Amino acid sequence: MTTDSAFPAAQGSVGRRTVLKAATAAGLGMLAAPAIVKQALSSSGQLNFMGWAGYDFKPAFEGFTKETGIKMNFIEQPEQDTFTAQAKATKGQGMYDICEPTADRVANWVEQDFVQPWNEKNIGLELVESALLEGAAGKMEVQGGKRYLTPSCWGTEAITFNTQEAPQKYGECSLSVLWDPKYEGKVTVRPHSGLAAIGRYLESVGKLPHPFNDGFKDEKIMRANWDVILQNSKQLKKNVAQFWKDENTAQGAFRANGCVIGQTWDSSAFQLKQDGVPVSYLSPKEGAFAWMQGMILFKDAKNVEQAEAWIRYLNSPKGSAAWGTAFTANPCGKGAIGLLSQAVKDQYNSAFPADALAKLWWWQSQPTWYLGVRNEYADKFQAS
Repeated sequence: MTTDSAFPAAQGSVGRRTVLKAATAAGLGMLAAPAIVKQALSSSGQLNFMGWAGYDFKPAFEGFTKETGIKMNFIEQPEQDTFTAQAKATKGQGMYDICEPTADRVANWVEQDFVQPWNEKNIGLELVESALLEGAAGKMEVQGGKRYLTPSCWGTEAITFNTQEAPQKYGECSLSVLWDPKYEGKVTVRPHSGLAAIGRYLESVGKLPHPFNDGFKDEKIMRANWDVILQNSKQLKKNVAQFWKDENTAQGAFRANGCVIGQTWDSSAFQLKQDGVPVSYLSPKEGAFAWMQGMILFKDAKNVEQAEAWIRYLNSPKGSAAWGTAFTANPCGKGAIGLLSQAVKDQYNSAFPADALAKLWWWQSQPTWYLGVRNEYADKFQAS
């Protein structure tokens, strides 16, 4: 990430903690969530936020409370499927005010009637980098002309590698390194991301029956593509020592389970490196997977004004920098990049040299039917 080229590709899940206790100073674990949330009264000076586990949000939350007097009740969950399950289980009960899914899930959340649009006049959108509101990723934030997600940070999923046992070089490093036989029993991937990596690689060499992105729009095309992907997944499955699903399991693959290379979030590599594990992170020549994360407002939210105050803080340079630091991700607020630590800037500069930012591949919008089919193939892959 550089201050002059952090956002152009948008037009085309700090450090993370290895183990979080059930309750932390920044928030409380999901087992305690119902009791915590019920303490907050409608239109109170509190905000109920269901978000990602594995990060240190305390500085951001303390900064928000200091400026507004609003207390943050944070309920952590490990990944997005759990967000959806919780939203479905508590629908209509007003237990949560806001959540932070990725932009590619917005269509799914709108379909399931979990969310309401933001009042754009009240959330300080003028403070956000315009490319993140108008580009390819930005288009997923709006459904039917209404804004359901306001961007909070963006990041990537690419190749994390042990610099001693699996060194990589930009321009030569490919997604196909994940199924190189010499790394048998030493690879970690997220199941559906691993299959997507195969699909994007096969498309790049002309061996996929349809353009990979067309599978997000048509189930018949998706199945035709993913049948071929699954047929080509045998070596990757042999290579996998551990599948990951969240921050802790991604880091654990390198810390404790013998993995020397894998496809993980950028923040996983950053925290491992900060903790002295000899790893680095690099965009493959096909382009890194990229995601846009943002805040949604639940349809049954009880603390709407407090939620709007949080978004205004999050869009400010200081609030955006604090959020980007928590995730080791790119902030969305104007002027926030200059406030990040040098360590975070250095990681992005080394991860995305030359034309790497121009090659970012953004996760496409994933409607309900797509997620079901994707999980079906991911289950087959793991069971093979």
